[in-house]
Amino acid sequence: METTFFNLTNCLILSFILFGIGCFGVIARRNILIILMSIEIMLNAVNLSFLSFNYFLHFIGGEKAHYFVLLIIAVAAAEAAVGLALLVTIYRNKKNTDSNSLEIMKG
Repeated sequence: METTFFNLTNCLILSFILFGIGCFGVIARRNILIILMSIEIMLNAVNLSFLSFNYFLHFIGGEKAHYFVLLIIAVAAAEAAVGLALLVTIYRNKKNTDSNSLEIMKG
């Protein structure tokens, strides 16, 4: 009997670790670029858990789960493009990417 490390528990543990790293990056870091990368890591962790549930439990029949994951990846790419455009604009105006020192939205 073969033992494999590719099971639902290990996939969910990996997903939880990735999501925790992403949460730590969003909470603890001040650089906007690091925050955007941490959000991407969190979205990838959600994709991993979604596909793990689909693969092991047949949560959604057929290839429908793959379509949802592709949709999440497309939303993440759009979020990254908009976030990087905002980051470049903020850096050109303020010469700083520290999220604590920005007061752009204050009236």
